[in-house]
Amino acid sequence: MKVNTLKLNDPGYPDILTTIQSPPQQLFYRGESPSSWLAKPKVAVVGSRKMTPYGKAVTAKLVSELARSGVVIISGLAYGVDAAAHRAALDASGIAVAVLGNNIEHIAPAGNYSLGLEILTNKGTILSEYSDGHRVFASNFVIRNRIVSGLCDVLLVTEAGLKSGSLHTARFALEQGKTVMAVPGNITSMISEGCNNLIKSGAIPVTEAGDIFFALKIDPQKLKSRPFSGTPEAQKLLQLIREGLSDQEDLALASRLDGPTISSNLTMLEITGHIRPTGAGHWAAT
Repeated sequence: MKVNTLKLNDPGYPDILTTIQSPPQQLFYRGESPSSWLAKPKVAVVGSRKMTPYGKAVTAKLVSELARSGVVIISGLAYGVDAAAHRAALDASGIAVAVLGNNIEHIAPAGNYSLGLEILTNKGTILSEYSDGHRVFASNFVIRNRIVSGLCDVLLVTEAGLKSGSLHTARFALEQGKTVMAVPGNITSMISEGCNNLIKSGAIPVTEAGDIFFALKIDPQKLKSRPFSGTPEAQKLLQLIREGLSDQEDLALASRLDGPTISSNLTMLEITGHIRPTGAGHWAAT
């Protein structure tokens, strides 16, 4: 599948990454453009590579409910919780986004190659800041985690030990001002020590998907498409926003509507609860 490139100053580069520490100077991606899902609510799900049956079960349960309601699931395609999160999102017909710590041409680890292909063929995205020929170092995977957390609205750690790499992701998320959430685990289990310590340090405990929806400030029922009756202009704008356009100027170009018409119809769509402002002249469907 074709490799696409987004440079830091390109129009399609994710605005959400421009404010993080050391933003990637360029992103390489395969599959759907990030612009197709950036305006949607996004949760990054991370955790141990050596998850227990408990970790697998809670990851699948929470991610399935999120993905079915239209929440984009972001993770790193690693073994364990990452793979379980991607699998649950795909099984729920949701959008999965994988951020690699290696170059974009190679889906790794090899054991998750077929999972990566499924992401690409089901309207998902695989992205990396590394191009072909870039040497792979262990440190790449820690550095990669700032992108995982940078892209999300909420970071969820479902199971992690004291030395889990997912704790690096939680640190990046906190530095970026993101909401960090964690699933509590058995206090006698070493594989849950990381999550339990995150909660003691201020992370929001999660015992059901409703906790995450509350943190996202969304009603899962309103995320699903609903019948709409309004002006043809409003219908056109709503459809464009549902297809992934978010910037008001882009909406004007795509709809070919004048400024006053755009403004009045966006206001009406917001009042009726069909869209919500996400800041800096951007909109998202609810």
